Amino acid sequence: MDIVFLVIFTVFIVTCIISDSVEGLGLDQVPDSPNLLVQWNYWYASNFDPLYQSHPLWLRFISGTSAFVYVIFYVLLDLAIIFRWNWIQLPSVIYATMIIALTGIPIFGVELFGGPGEATPNVPVFLAFNLPYIVFPLLLLIRMRKPLPFTRAW
Repeated sequence: MDIVFLVIFTVFIVTCIISDSVEGLGLDQVPDSPNLLVQWNYWYASNFDPLYQSHPLWLRFISGTSAFVYVIFYVLLDLAIIFRWNWIQLPSVIYATMIIALTGIPIFGVELFGGPGEATPNVPVFLAFNLPYIVFPLLLLIRMRKPLPFTRAW
């Protein structure tokens, strides 16, 4: 399972750069932007995620945290998995708790139960893009639940 974590959290590094940095910096998501990252985000937001396109300030803070804080954790986690550094346990617990509570609950709540212009028009696609950011941190939390996580199997 650690190999799966390595792959997934490496992908998360890329998505922080592609997606979260655009929202975190408050860049307008328009189709004719010269910025390729903005164009990609526009395609996603205009089709599946009106909340992401509306730029509420609270979402900019959440996305900025992902783009500029979580990304550092992802790099460290990947290295910790490769080199089996047990010190990553506490940062993993903190990260998983933060992303589930401070990111997952508000974003999923608004996307699934919000009003027009907030709720996703396509729940399956929204979940396909976003559920991994809840599922894999939860699995990481389970993996890191006991001391010295890399000295034992799950």
